[in-house]
Amino acid sequence: MNNSLIYLTSVDLIITALLILLLISLSSYLKLGVALQLTIAAIRTTVQLLLVGLILEAVFRQAQLHWTVLIAAVMLTVAAFEVLARQKLKLKRVWGFSISALAMLISSFLITVLALVVVIDADPWYTPRYAIPLLGMLLGNTMTGIALGIDRLVQTAWQQRAIIEQRLMLGEKDVDAIRDITRDAMRAGMIPIINAMAAAGIVSLPGMMTGQILAGSPPVEAVKYQILIMFTVTAGTGFGVIAILQIITRRMFDERERLRFDRLLLKSS
Repeated sequence: MNNSLIYLTSVDLIITALLILLLISLSSYLKLGVALQLTIAAIRTTVQLLLVGLILEAVFRQAQLHWTVLIAAVMLTVAAFEVLARQKLKLKRVWGFSISALAMLISSFLITVLALVVVIDADPWYTPRYAIPLLGMLLGNTMTGIALGIDRLVQTAWQQRAIIEQRLMLGEKDVDAIRDITRDAMRAGMIPIINAMAAAGIVSLPGMMTGQILAGSPPVEAVKYQILIMFTVTAGTGFGVIAILQIITRRMFDERERLRFDRLLLKSS
């Protein structure tokens, strides 16, 4: 059995790009209104991934802490902005970015460091070949759960603000008046990763496992790494969602237990 890596050529990528061109043509013919978006997304994907590939090749050769930290900081910053971009009711910029960055730090960065130091035991622990892909997978997955949780909490609280205020007037504590909404938002944030874990290996073969198998790794070793990823992503998402939604819930009320959306949302909301 030949386990050598099969390298893709430019022609191979062009063949797959033809599928995107076919989809763009079909969507244009059906007047779906997404042809331009598909075109821009395909171009961005190609350019961004090629640039990342070139950067990572250089970083992997250097294997120095400051380069790994710099790339991690950029990834965390972009992820924090992406969490804000998905909100229907816009959080105040500085405050919103701060809690988004904190969420990413809790859910992804700290857990990545733990996995590198304790589980993978890379030498050195910041080895870019392990640290950057691991952090990227955690950020990409936990970002979605945290964004969903924040959006559900703020949206539902805004829609039910009259009910919350009535409960406050009846003498309930602020945390009690919004407890059910907070719990539903936490569940909403965690459902996607729970579904992904439940379907892994039966409905779908997760990305990291598939990539390692295509690269020639033994399937059992690929499975071990995928289990590591699934557990760390789930833990990160859960911890991040719970911590950040608790912070936002507290921010919704002032010291006199009054509902204060003006402390949380932009005026245009």
